Amino acid sequence: MKIILETERLYLREFEISDAINLYHLNSDFDVIKYTGNKPFQSVNEAENFIKLYTDYKKNGFGRWAVCLKGTHEFLGWCGLKKDTDSKEVDLGFRFFKKHWGKGYATESGLACINLGFSTLNLTKIIGRAYIENKSSIRVLKKCKFKAVKNFTYDNQPAVLFEINYDRS
Repeated sequence: MKIILETERLYLREFEISDAINLYHLNSDFDVIKYTGNKPFQSVNEAENFIKLYTDYKKNGFGRWAVCLKGTHEFLGWCGLKKDTDSKEVDLGFRFFKKHWGKGYATESGLACINLGFSTLNLTKIIGRAYIENKSSIRVLKKCKFKAVKNFTYDNQPAVLFEINYDRS
């Protein structure tokens, strides 16, 4: 198990093949993926293949990470940074099982990822995107100190672009 970050209640680690069942169930919940533009995995095997083919850790040195509860090691969801191959922008993303919504896990893990991005990865800007209808994700981004930059269309939906900057001067 490769732990990347720890917070007061959580640890974030690289995905493992054993996470396939959790990712399958996470992406099978319509409420969880409602604002993501993603389709559910068709099988646990498809989720397993996603993990096997996930190259962000090697390619960029970071990616989306499994978020687990300290003490019980329960898989809560995922959070992390992702680099867009075309724009080179790095975004913060998160997704949690519904039973864990409203407990501050997205904010806690998001802040830890932002800190890692600025302090260790030497990033100067991280973005976040949310559909305008996705009030919960917008609240998390604001709690993570992101500022709304503009409204735009993302995956044919009205959305808000957020960013947080780190001045290295």
